[in-house]
Order: sequence, then structure tokens, then C-alpha cells
Amino acid sequence: MALRLIPYIVLNGTASEAISFYEQALGAEVLYKQTFGEMPENPEFPLPEEAKNRIGHATIRVGETELMFSDTFPGQPHQLGDQVTICISTDDKEQSHKIFDALQEGGQVLMPLQETFFSPAYGNVKDKFGITFQIYTDNHCME
Repeated sequence: MALRLIPYIVLNGTASEAISFYEQALGAEVLYKQTFGEMPENPEFPLPEEAKNRIGHATIRVGETELMFSDTFPGQPHQLGDQVTICISTDDKEQSHKIFDALQEGGQVLMPLQETFFSPAYGNVKDKFGITFQIYTDNHCME
């Protein structure tokens, strides 16, 4: 039996912008993207105009991993920040630095990328969308 964990990120109207950002920062590939306006209509629940361009569901691939996204429906409560943490693992120290640098643009470094007892390059960064990433470089990487 195959089992995967796919982090799901819910944003408040900025999912499309986030997807574009991750395409650049992480080399992500968009596998699927649909707005609420592109979904089949339900006559019992007419779609408000402000919801039509929000992302109803999207999936991107980063390397061998998938991330899923959606926006909240207008008026739904949304807690910005630490509702999702994602660990990005690599065996290439240079790639770790590149990813860390890209994600910190407009964001906040929580722990600088540094050598630790468990990794030659590990750090935490909160990106401009409030998502916290752990950048982990495998112990066995070559310098």
C-alpha cells in the first residue's frame, strides 16, 4: 500500500499568487488549478462575484512531492500563518541555500540556514504568505 503526505495550504485570496511564486522559487510545476468560478454551478448556492477568481483547488509538483492549495471562500474565517509547516529535504547543500534564499524574499528568517548536529545546512523561514518551511540538507551530502 502506498501512502503519501501532501501538505495542503489554505490562503485567503492569494493562492494563485502563491502558486506563481512557488513556480519561480521552487521550480514547481502546476498539475491542476481550478477557480471557484470554473467549478460546476450549484443553483441552490449561487457563487458570489468575489469568489469566482479564487482558487477552489490546485496541485503543484515540486521535485517528487505534491502540494495542494485552495483559497478560503469569501467570509470564511482564516488564520494566517502556522497552520501548515513543510519540510523541504535535499541532499545538495547548494540547492538548500538557493531554496532558502528564494523563500525568504519578502518573508522572515526564523532560523538562519546553518550547520547543525543533524544537518550540514538546516534552517527555518516563513515566506511572504506566512507559510513556515524547514530546509533540511541530508547528513550524507557532499560539500
